[in-house]
Amino acid sequence: MKDSIIGKKVILRELRKEDAAFFVQWYNTPEVMFECGFHKPITLDAELTRIAGPEDIDEDWYAITNLSGRIIGETGFLRLWRHWHCTDMSMIIPNPEDQGRGYGSEAGRLMIDRAFRYYSLNRISIGVVSLNTQAVRYWARLGFKKEGVQEQGYFCNGIYSDFIMMRLLKSEYTNT
Repeated sequence: MKDSIIGKKVILRELRKEDAAFFVQWYNTPEVMFECGFHKPITLDAELTRIAGPEDIDEDWYAITNLSGRIIGETGFLRLWRHWHCTDMSMIIPNPEDQGRGYGSEAGRLMIDRAFRYYSLNRISIGVVSLNTQAVRYWARLGFKKEGVQEQGYFCNGIYSDFIMMRLLKSEYTNT
């Protein structure tokens, strides 16, 4: 069992089986599927399997809750390349009512601190669908810089979109 990370607005805690219904509800909405690159709906059984599966040493995932414990999303490192001192990060707060309240900003900073301090990494990468302009602005506010574009690298619902590659280096992060 991993320790929770407690902030002023959010708690990052291990994923639990009772979280599965939240993810199935939101991850099957067309807007979230488009913004996150999900190409097919997920089932409750598949989500329960993901959550209950063995902990992968090359990943580090957390449920994001508010201080009262209500789940609002998830964040994590998709791949931890410890020998290269880098990782790919993800953050999803799918309910529009929970967006714009500072939850994502704080969860993002907590995870960035975890990458740079706990794992001693040097670089965090993310990829963002360019049509998801809210996400592009979010990552830029956290300090991520655009380093490349995969032109028309994303296809969903008959629409091509560029895929923006962004990164944050430890030397550029102001909280280190």
